[in-house]
Amino acid sequence: MKIALAQINPTVGDFDGNAQKILDFTARARERGAGLVLFPELSVCGYPPADLLEKPAFVARAGEVVEELAAATAGSPTAILCGYVTPAPHGSGKHVRNSAALLRNGHVEFVQSKMLLPFYDVFDEQRYFAPAEKQRIFCIENEKAALTICEDAWNDKSFWENRLYTVDPVEELMRAGGSIILNISASPYWRGKRNTRREMLAAIAKRHNAPVLMVNQVGGNDSLVFDGSSLALDPSGRVIAQGLSFEEDLVLVDTATLTGDMHEQKEPEEEAIRRALVLGTRDYVRKCGFSKVLLGLSGGIDSALVAAIAVEALGAENVTAIGMPSPYSSQGSIDDSRHLAENLGIRFETIAISGLFEQFQKSLDPFFKGLEPNIAEENIQSRIRGNLLMALSNKFNSLVLTTGNKSEMATGYCTLYGDMVGALAVIGDVPKTQVYAICHHLNREREVIPNAILDKPPSAELRPDQKDTDSLPPYDVLDPILEAYVERYESAEFIASSQTVDIELVRRIVKLVERSEYKRQQAAPVLKVTAKAFGMGRRFPIAVKVQV
Repeated sequence: MKIALAQINPTVGDFDGNAQKILDFTARARERGAGLVLFPELSVCGYPPADLLEKPAFVARAGEVVEELAAATAGSPTAILCGYVTPAPHGSGKHVRNSAALLRNGHVEFVQSKMLLPFYDVFDEQRYFAPAEKQRIFCIENEKAALTICEDAWNDKSFWENRLYTVDPVEELMRAGGSIILNISASPYWRGKRNTRREMLAAIAKRHNAPVLMVNQVGGNDSLVFDGSSLALDPSGRVIAQGLSFEEDLVLVDTATLTGDMHEQKEPEEEAIRRALVLGTRDYVRKCGFSKVLLGLSGGIDSALVAAIAVEALGAENVTAIGMPSPYSSQGSIDDSRHLAENLGIRFETIAISGLFEQFQKSLDPFFKGLEPNIAEENIQSRIRGNLLMALSNKFNSLVLTTGNKSEMATGYCTLYGDMVGALAVIGDVPKTQVYAICHHLNREREVIPNAILDKPPSAELRPDQKDTDSLPPYDVLDPILEAYVERYESAEFIASSQTVDIELVRRIVKLVERSEYKRQQAAPVLKVTAKAFGMGRRFPIAVKVQV
């Protein structure tokens, strides 16, 4: 039979919009002869719905929509398999289950619920869902389908050295006579995830000597970006069909000939991260009901990259950049900002803040008199800029994008209520060294980011001749330390030994990370593109004494 993988971009809570997508993609699949269309996990209500699952009306509406979709299959040769929420059994201690329904001949013919509920990193499914106690195969045409929902396929003992669960739903379903493995997913992207997912599915196919078809959600929902990258593999683990990354797509697979649509997924990692950030920004802004954004343009590389991402996500006509020079801003930074704006075709305005800074200093002089200038005066400049951006945001109904990178957020090299002001931290999970790599990749065909921005030493320009290296080690030294400590939880001693760096330097960096937790917990949502981003997937106390 022909099975279609419908890689759609649902919006959480948009039942009507999501249902229309399901109907539209089903019509396209039917025109191409598909007998079954797979849609992603929780595609009816959107993933992740979080505490919306606690609302009875939300759960009831999901069931109503599924019945409406089922009715639409009456007289159609094409069945639908989609994810939604169902009420949990009485006594389970939970309100709902994460389920999938087979819709055929005008009815809901088969319902199966998720068995393995992830409770790590960004996943919180054990908070909401009751697990399935057992699973069954279903028959469609000449196939006996072993249906799994996302995590149900992530526990293969031939692939994972340390498994998280004692049960393997795939193994149990195949033992019951399955001939083909179907997986509907909402699997978020992070650096390297696509390769891991592909290798894991290949291991499952080879172990069970059966085709594996996986459809994955695409799009941004809050901090998470879903890459799509849907796959079909033959029993040898060879990829026979695949969907695009970071775009909606429809992929057909013929299970008789083990052939299918092959859409390009390969791109350098810098390109994949950039596309993830573009998609995450576009969906965050639009799904929140906005169309325009603002950002402060400093003449530095971080704000330059955010501006470029915003333009690709929303169009140059929807991006406004504001330069806010202080007494310490160089003319070069202002010129570089203007040059960047011209390259991107965006509106660029300047608001000098020297006068406002003087007024702040005058008002604070009775308290600061006789004291040496320090970080207090530096942060005043940043907070003036934050106030101006928020005033413009309110007046012109535009979201503010923050421009800080992961290296800065990790070490606290950022100002609360200043440069941290905004609705979305676009590159808050991108280390500084990778910011440079992405910008160089952007410039591979033409100058998008002015070379002057790429070449000059990083500086906040909040005091005379300031450089980032006045406060931090060079980023090529700092970033590997941060990755080891933040993403892999390695000890200071191990980091110093493995990276051949001074232990006291590592301890100083670790203290900066721990001391800055209160800032990060007040930061804008961060688009996740690494294995461990700041935000919902990294939960640490603020008031704590950490031994380093």
